[in-house]
Amino acid sequence: MTRPGTATVCCLLAVAATGCGIRPTGVTDGGSAPSGISQGMRVYFASDSGPRGVSRPGAQLHELNGAFKLLLAGPTPEERAAGLANLLPRGEALSATSRHGKVTVNAPGRHFDPQDQSTGQLVCTIARAEVLLHGTRPDKVQVTIVGADGRAGPYQCQQFLSR
Repeated sequence: MTRPGTATVCCLLAVAATGCGIRPTGVTDGGSAPSGISQGMRVYFASDSGPRGVSRPGAQLHELNGAFKLLLAGPTPEERAAGLANLLPRGEALSATSRHGKVTVNAPGRHFDPQDQSTGQLVCTIARAEVLLHGTRPDKVQVTIVGADGRAGPYQCQQFLSR
């Protein structure tokens, strides 16, 4: 190597050894990481991309059947303007019972299709209520629907949200 070549290599090595010029700092706190499930009740309505949950922050549930009242009330005007719709009839007679995360929804006279968004609305809303009321992990809630066609399910909310 020639002297100018050696000088160039040395200069490049010196520049590389000095780093990028950013001085080190102490440890910074980015805050706490998100944990657990989101707070409050969520109700699920139909949208172009499948069931979508909306928050009902002031809703107080004392039993599973209270979730049906929220669901059957339908989306707010703002939610309707955003493309959300309730595919369940307002006068629908629905009731639910739960035992260790296994929820049974009684929907007499109703035909449920697992591909239908109304089924997803029902399953996800009642599953959310089960989580809030009984502390069941969301991935452990199973919802069976008893309707005009007999029993359907068990379903999990994730089945309807991952389409």
